[in-house]
Amino acid sequence: MKLAVIPARGGSKRIPRKNIKPFFGKPMIAWSIEAALESGCFDDVVVSTDDPEIADVAREYGASVPFMRPSTLADDFTGTIPVIRHAVEWQQGQGDCVDYACCIYATAPFLQPEDLRKGLNIIREKRCSYSVSSTSYGFPIQRAFRLNEQGRLSMFNPEHFQTRSQDLEEAYHDAGQFYWGKAAAWLGQVPFFTEETAPVLLPRYRVQDIDTPEDWERAELLFRLSREEDKGR
Repeated sequence: MKLAVIPARGGSKRIPRKNIKPFFGKPMIAWSIEAALESGCFDDVVVSTDDPEIADVAREYGASVPFMRPSTLADDFTGTIPVIRHAVEWQQGQGDCVDYACCIYATAPFLQPEDLRKGLNIIREKRCSYSVSSTSYGFPIQRAFRLNEQGRLSMFNPEHFQTRSQDLEEAYHDAGQFYWGKAAAWLGQVPFFTEETAPVLLPRYRVQDIDTPEDWERAELLFRLSREEDKGR
């Protein structure tokens, strides 16, 4: 069995109710649900939530909500892996054999069904524990700097002050959209970012964290531009 799990707790603070806040005509979570369903990858698309209103919206858009997430897994400090582990354990408790589970974030309106299909192919072909949505940094991280107590600049890697950007190794980061994983990896709480993980590389213009109001505004701008570009083709 291949299971999609969309974590969507009700306690978002920086953007209240962000998982069901309207985004271009739909509740935000609807974009993730629809991408999962359209991918054709999954035997079931489950939303893990502690919130009855989110549960109702999830069902309206075609997801299953077979359980309510316990409060012990719905606070500000619970990580992704325990939440997906709980869903896999619950599903297996119903007699289903879960081979793969994919965590899909509820705030991923740029997610495409083909990204999910690509992630499934990668985890199968490379026989790794996880395949993770990833993208490249837009600027060499070796040239990053910090601010000291006086508000002055200090490079993290001053030895690269005069290194040309094109001579620096490219770096990547989590795109924050989805994590395919073997059921055994979720149950064993294997960390994501090890040699047991392969990337699913996405273009930077389709990656945007949505954690703050500023992030939300940027996501709206990017989404609107992408729609206008699609219409122009």
